[in-house]
Amino acid sequence: MDSASRILLVDDDPGIVRYLTTLLETDSYQVEAVSSGAEALQRVRRYPRPDVVLLDLLMPQMDGLETLAQLRRIDPTPRVIMLTCEDSARKAVQALRLGAHDYLTKPFRKEELDIALETCFRTKPPSTDTAHWANNDAVENETRLMAHSVAMQKVRAEALQVAGINVPVLLLGESGTGKEVVAHFIHRNSPRADRTFLKINCAALPGELLESEMFGHEPGAFTGATRSKPGKFELCDKGTIFLDEIAEMPPGLQAKLLHILQDQEFFRLGGRYPRKVDVRILAATNVDIRQAIATKKLREDVYYRLNAVVLQLPPLRARKEAIPVFLRHFIAHWAERFALPRLPLSAALLGACSQYSWPGNVRELENFAKRYLILSDEALVIKELKAREQAEVNQGLEVPNPARGGGNDLKSLVRDLKGEAEMKAIARALEQTSWNRKEAASLLNISYKALLYKIRQYGLDRQ
Repeated sequence: MDSASRILLVDDDPGIVRYLTTLLETDSYQVEAVSSGAEALQRVRRYPRPDVVLLDLLMPQMDGLETLAQLRRIDPTPRVIMLTCEDSARKAVQALRLGAHDYLTKPFRKEELDIALETCFRTKPPSTDTAHWANNDAVENETRLMAHSVAMQKVRAEALQVAGINVPVLLLGESGTGKEVVAHFIHRNSPRADRTFLKINCAALPGELLESEMFGHEPGAFTGATRSKPGKFELCDKGTIFLDEIAEMPPGLQAKLLHILQDQEFFRLGGRYPRKVDVRILAATNVDIRQAIATKKLREDVYYRLNAVVLQLPPLRARKEAIPVFLRHFIAHWAERFALPRLPLSAALLGACSQYSWPGNVRELENFAKRYLILSDEALVIKELKAREQAEVNQGLEVPNPARGGGNDLKSLVRDLKGEAEMKAIARALEQTSWNRKEAASLLNISYKALLYKIRQYGLDRQ
């Protein structure tokens, strides 16, 4: 937890506000409290935005669900934890469908609040290229954008074809190519479209918390579990679950997922009796599937259960004809969001964008559009784009070109030696920290996300 993490507390009960503020400030959170939904909406329009919103469900004038719906339209980035006196799965499903990350039933213990906050801060916030697609109109806009390249027209047609058939779908592709968008598209065109769609990021939580997130838990299942709580599979009955970064799920948990894939049954964490659900599973990963199976990161039996239909999403560099369309869309969207004038897209700017390889795909392109809007300096962003490409070439990150032939040149040899040294350093750090990836990242002085990428890149396995 970052000591600078900001929490917005929205509750009309002064006693609850004082109690929670004391608890949170003791843990070094920056807490700001408001007493109504209207005040909360005004606050999230200002910077710096809160990282997490604790939102009471029962408030006069504008209740928590209405506040949540409007908040998600203003800014979908903050994680929202609903606070309610109603132990109602129906209310929980409504909140989750509107974009809440979790919910707590009053009265709750500090341990329960700590666990909910931990999952919020461990889970990366919605990526900017998909976060604003939470409402139906925005999702529809993005799926129309998919049709502006031949490669994605094929993906869209296949997704539409399989949407009405109740089989698992495995989405493959680099990070930022739009796998979550395609998952939303499949759900919205399926017979389950009016039911719940929930996403679980399998890389964001350690095994026990991930298991609780997926399957729920019973009292006493772990420290802080004082009451039973349904997991997302239970709350998503008759709906669709999207398992992102499936290859990051611990092997033991993959075995439990296999039980759902085979029999539509599962056990809550600490539970004694099986529970039945009817859930369609969509899964995604950006790793090489063959390597993931070979290194035991992904169980082979799980893969064969998931791969009834496999959709491969092409990287942005393979669909460059869509770059101008995406840019216009992002410029228009973020100009409105930032209250800035729309900037033109000159031939020079489009040419520079077309020549760049976009290793971060659509996500990187959107961030570029935001930077262009904020800086309002075409020459500067073109210069930065060219410098970025040159830096990637120097670091050996350029897109492989089969026409260049073998890898016996000096640059390739240096890159190979560098990669081997890097892999050994990462493996040593993971061993020293007993595979605590957060500690290993700190030891290596790199971000947690960068470490996960490197672990996948080198196919490192705890065994």
